[in-house]
This record gives sequence, structure tokens and C-alpha cells, in this order.
Amino acid sequence: MEAPIAERAQFFTTHRFDALECVTAVLLRPRFTLHAHDTYTIGNIHTGRGWLAARGGRHETGPAHLLLHNPGDVHDGHPDQHGIHYRNSYPSVALLRQIASDISGRRVTDTPFFAAPVVGDPAGTALFLAAHRALEQGGDTLAADELLARAYGHCLVRHAAIAPAAVGNESGPVARAEAMMAARYAEDVGLADLAAVAGLSSHHLIRAFRRHTGFTPHAYLVNRRVIAARHLLRRRDASLADVAAATGFCDQAHFTRAFKARVGVTPGSYRAAVAA
Repeated sequence: MEAPIAERAQFFTTHRFDALECVTAVLLRPRFTLHAHDTYTIGNIHTGRGWLAARGGRHETGPAHLLLHNPGDVHDGHPDQHGIHYRNSYPSVALLRQIASDISGRRVTDTPFFAAPVVGDPAGTALFLAAHRALEQGGDTLAADELLARAYGHCLVRHAAIAPAAVGNESGPVARAEAMMAARYAEDVGLADLAAVAGLSSHHLIRAFRRHTGFTPHAYLVNRRVIAARHLLRRRDASLADVAAATGFCDQAHFTRAFKARVGVTPGSYRAAVAA
């Protein structure tokens, strides 16, 4: 059997998340033959439509659907006549057990089970695509970590019957995570680093942090970076690129987008205004 022909196909892995493998690809006429993985498959066709056979049924998939295959699920897949652009990830059993344990607040030893191979879930799809893109682009560890934890957590809670533990008064752990980001806002901090300082699981930290501050950890970090950038811009002795680098942004374009979204003007306009 010949492998499917994919244009602009890219496999990538991350050393975090148990060496998670991902793929971004455009698939044209050929179809995937029946196959199975020893990992889960969590993915989405975000342009075009396709069909797959799995668990005794034939399922249509498209931009509003998540693909959720358990390890060992036999399935095929093929695009419509226009082709598809899709993103898939292949989390290990150990990774989803760990995330399920984080969510539930207890050690999960069973293999989490997705009840359906294709589900309509626009909110889950948006979370997954944002996480997949962040992992592919690199450069902002906390953004990718947080998005993936939220995306996989959403899938497990909504589609694998994993019940989340209640969030109590974790003001102390949240304050420790806040203090770490306030002191190290210019560094590429990871979610695991924050969770270790807080003494909470990654998923629990995200929920507790939002409850106590109104921010997710990454949103808080970006806000801290913008505050620091405003102080530097008032001094008017550094270029915009230097300010972006000094405050932890990946590049000047990222800095400009984040700054304008929170201040209402670009960094250059802000500096011109405070200098007037």
C-alpha cells in the first residue's frame, strides 16, 4: 500500500508532554487505509471536510469537529474532492492519565476512554487549534503549555467523563505563582515550573489562578510584561526591539500585538505620547 500524498506535511515533537508528536498537513485525493495507533489521536480538520470509518460507523468530519481516537481504535480516513487541511496530535496513555489525575485530584490508573471518535465541539476545536499552533510555532513555553493543558483537559472532561475536582481557597499557592512571574516575567517560564512553585497540579493551578486573579497564568504573565514595557518606554532610551526583548516577548511583532490589545495604541504611539 502506498502512503497518502500530503502537501506541506510537517511532523514535529516536543520534549514536554511525554515526547508528544504532532502533524500539520494538507491531504489530497488518496485516503488513509485502515490503521490504529498505540497512542490517542486528538485532532481537527480545519479546512475542508472528510469521512472516516471507526467503531463500526462512518463519520463525517469538518472544522467544528474533534477527532478523538483511543489507543487501538481501527480507523481510516479520506478527504472530499477539494482536499483537507488538518492538525493531529498523538498523546500517550501516560500523558492523558496524568492530565486526568490532575483534573480529578486523584490518581487515575485506568485508561481514559473517549466515547465517540468524532464529536461536534466548536469550543474544544478552538482550544485544540490554538494549542497546536502554539506548539508548532514555539517561542512561548507558557502559552503552549497552558493551551494544551486546557485543550486536553476540556476533551477529557467533556468527552471522557473525567470529573474535575473542586477549586477551594488556594490564595497562597496562587500568590507564589504570581510572585514567580512578577520576578521572572522576562524569562520563558513553563507551566510545570509555576505548578511546582505553587504546589498544585498544572490543571488545578490554571483554574485556581483564574478564580483568584481573573487571569490565566499566561494572561497574567503577558500583562506583567506590558506593564514593564510601559515603564521602559517612558525612559525613551531603548529601541522598540530592545524593549520587546527586555520584557520577554518573542519578537517586536508579538510585543506590538500584545501591547496594543491592552493599552489601545502601539508601543511607538505610546512612547510618542508620553514624550510629548
